[in-house]
Amino acid sequence: MVSSGTAVSQSYDVIIRNGRIVDGTGNPWFKGDVGILGDRVSGLGDLGDAVGKRELDATGLYVTPGFIDTHSHAGPGLSSETLSSGRPLLAQGVTTVFINPDGGGMVDLKSQKEQLMEHGIGVNVIQLVPHGSIRSLVMGAQDRGPTNSEMLQMLDLVERGMEEGAFGFSTGTFYVPGSYSKASEIVGMAKVVARYNGVYTSHIRDESNYTVGLISAVEEVIDVARNAGLTAVVTHVKALGPPVWGYGAAIVRKVEAAREEGLEIYADQYPYLGSSTGLSAALLPRWAQSGGADSLLNRLDRPGVREDIRVAMSNNLARRGGADRIQFRRVVFDESIEGKLLSDVAEERGDSALEVALDVIRKGGASIISFNMFRGDLETLMVQPWTMTSSDGGLVPWMQGVPHPRSYGAFPRKIRKYVLEEELLSFGQAVNSMTGLPAQVFRIEDRGILRVGSYADLLVFDLSRINDPATFTNPHQLAEGMVEVFVGGEAAVSGGQFTGVMAGKVITRN
Repeated sequence: MVSSGTAVSQSYDVIIRNGRIVDGTGNPWFKGDVGILGDRVSGLGDLGDAVGKRELDATGLYVTPGFIDTHSHAGPGLSSETLSSGRPLLAQGVTTVFINPDGGGMVDLKSQKEQLMEHGIGVNVIQLVPHGSIRSLVMGAQDRGPTNSEMLQMLDLVERGMEEGAFGFSTGTFYVPGSYSKASEIVGMAKVVARYNGVYTSHIRDESNYTVGLISAVEEVIDVARNAGLTAVVTHVKALGPPVWGYGAAIVRKVEAAREEGLEIYADQYPYLGSSTGLSAALLPRWAQSGGADSLLNRLDRPGVREDIRVAMSNNLARRGGADRIQFRRVVFDESIEGKLLSDVAEERGDSALEVALDVIRKGGASIISFNMFRGDLETLMVQPWTMTSSDGGLVPWMQGVPHPRSYGAFPRKIRKYVLEEELLSFGQAVNSMTGLPAQVFRIEDRGILRVGSYADLLVFDLSRINDPATFTNPHQLAEGMVEVFVGGEAAVSGGQFTGVMAGKVITRN
């Protein structure tokens, strides 16, 4: 291998010449060449008269490690033949995604790997062990603690997942059934993960003031890290809804205090003021969902209980800022309301927003976008050196529904809006949050930093053209600006065009 700055006569598969190299450490760019041999970076610096089978002139372009999305719902899409190429990801420069977030996803990671590789995948995939799916498999949607036997079964399933090579453990304690778990249950499982040097990542129990409150929910994640002895991530960190706007600084203080204590606490974040979830998750009280869909419908048929549910839903709608902040994203039984605000649908029907919401829930529910964040909090959290970049997006069939634009534009949006336009972050900081920092947090070997010996997951792009045309009302638009995207040394994007190469792998721990 050729060390940085050494000029020799050597052959490479690809030489990228005269690029502005941003290596992922947070440092500013330097001018140099990158030589790729096989699936690795084999030369870096001034490669002089070296010869490449293919040579690219990157004058005026930036060369960085491929972006790592620490929170992605792309797993099901990548497992399907039609979406396995991951083009919306590649267009953003994403070359590696973490799947099974929020405690959801497949329990059998071996089967999941087989499904992912059946048709090949365009990006690399890292798996997490999903707490909620495990709890559901063992206990269903029961609002209670596990018996000793059930706990042993869940611990065994966590261990199996880690043995399969998972990089960590995810929970969604805001959602059913994760919300029914106590911290002690999560600590017990996290101790298994800690034995494998895995990471704990959590959609926290409360991002607003639904139950325990935002700050107590952050403290719970910190307590799991402390008691189980592992690194923890507050995933898609936010202060959700008017009751907690301004709490971003309090989150920072909690994380900083934990880090001063010696705990490794991090966060990831997508760069939007709107979030996305299910209508039921946003509005229904958790007690009403205990036992599953049939139990919920039975409660809605009981007048006294239905009124209690309505009161709770009214309070939860207020937490999110009202019906004019809720946009329908995907409604399988009524595509006509996709993209519309709950308030507008209620006006069209001449009914209350709550009655419309209840009707939608009764008929199978919907996914929604919720415009519920305060810009000051987003920026306060974004600039922290321990905040990574994520999308929380997925892969959906082209033109299906009105998905959150983060599925198409999270990474370029952060660069365009918060580096180039707002100048909130330096370019080096932003790239570090997308590359070197995730690799450090999750201990991903030889990725995230552009150096000799690292895997050749690389981007070459025109910074002036980086753009995220996807919007909340017209989201199905690919990101712009990527000239070359290499996954494992193979060009998945070349000259700004998709090549059809499927070079992604399921990356396993160690």
